[in-house]
Amino acid sequence: MNEPFQSSLTAVQKWVEERNYKGYDPGDGQTSFLAPLTFGNLFAERVLQQIIWKFPINLRPVLGVKPLDSTKGRGFMAFGHMLLFQKFRRDEDRLKGEACLDWLDKNHTTTYPGHSWGNHFKFSARGGSIPKGEPTIVWSSLIGQGFLEAFEQTQNERWLEVAKGICTWIQSIPRERTATGTCLSYVGYEQSSIHNSSLLGAGMLARTWKHAKKDEYIDLARQAVLYSCSRQREDGSWWYGEHPSFHWIDNFHTAYNLDNIKRYIDATGDTTFKPHLMKGYQYFKDVFFEDTGRPRYYHNHTFPVDIQCASQAIDTFALFSELDPDALEMAQKVARWTITTMQDPTGYFYYRQYPMMIARTPYFHWGQATMFKALAHLLCKMPCNGTRMNLVAHVDRPSGHLSC
Repeated sequence: MNEPFQSSLTAVQKWVEERNYKGYDPGDGQTSFLAPLTFGNLFAERVLQQIIWKFPINLRPVLGVKPLDSTKGRGFMAFGHMLLFQKFRRDEDRLKGEACLDWLDKNHTTTYPGHSWGNHFKFSARGGSIPKGEPTIVWSSLIGQGFLEAFEQTQNERWLEVAKGICTWIQSIPRERTATGTCLSYVGYEQSSIHNSSLLGAGMLARTWKHAKKDEYIDLARQAVLYSCSRQREDGSWWYGEHPSFHWIDNFHTAYNLDNIKRYIDATGDTTFKPHLMKGYQYFKDVFFEDTGRPRYYHNHTFPVDIQCASQAIDTFALFSELDPDALEMAQKVARWTITTMQDPTGYFYYRQYPMMIARTPYFHWGQATMFKALAHLLCKMPCNGTRMNLVAHVDRPSGHLSC
């Protein structure tokens, strides 16, 4: 039963390791040699970035965009390796995960207190530009979950200290304070109120509090969960953000919301928001998937079918397998569709499926690292089928220390 998922994970892991954890990213267009021609104009920067991002054929090799390191890619790979270590207790998985975390510890942003991470490139959106290296709460919190997983698996205090450093940075960023909760900003230099990013920060604070017992972490986490739960829509969904320009509902950002409300509840035992969690989860499960397991991008559109929707869905259903007896089967159904439809014979996962074509550009973080972590999480939750997992050749596993 596990074999297709094990083989898929082995293939994508090999693809990433052969490229030394470097690759393209959807938003890396401003590293092109054409970038100086935008003269710093936001509209021109967005045009260049969007053409390279959305063109159905990969233009990067001819426009001078090179594969880069990726902080969030390393973070997802670290998390995946530690999940495999949790399942199989093999030192090689632990060592690979810790090597990624060590790289992240040495490559965090140094312009803010604590630990935080951004992109290796400038990114421009309708709301403005995020400079190269500028940390976001999304990347820092997602990466931070890998550090916490490593601490919980190894009890190495170094990883907990980094997690506390991330919480230091989260505490320093702007906040929107309201009578019904606080929204943590997406970035550190101005207030930007987005539900999924604020909840990612809350999940990071809550899970770290479980080990560090710093009351200021949990107080802020609860305020952030309150902000989003008090603005949950009647049907269980959330807008991307409350500002009218952010009024859309999509698959993987909804999943981020659910994961981190659950992390808050799991870490604290505070079940005040569990009705919101289950209402949102039922909406997610009912709206964003076809019978084949194909994930839909928006609540009212299927296309483009994005690899991030698939990977995050597998991950979220694995996380909810303790609460929903159908969740693990849903995770497997999405994984089977994704492996069959979106994985190249060379091991990497395609970017998007459109009605008439598939965009096959291989990104590192967006598709490879996220699928590696998602498949590792799925395998972690599945019972063993008696077959030996052949992830890496010549691995000696101490007897008496294996889950499978």
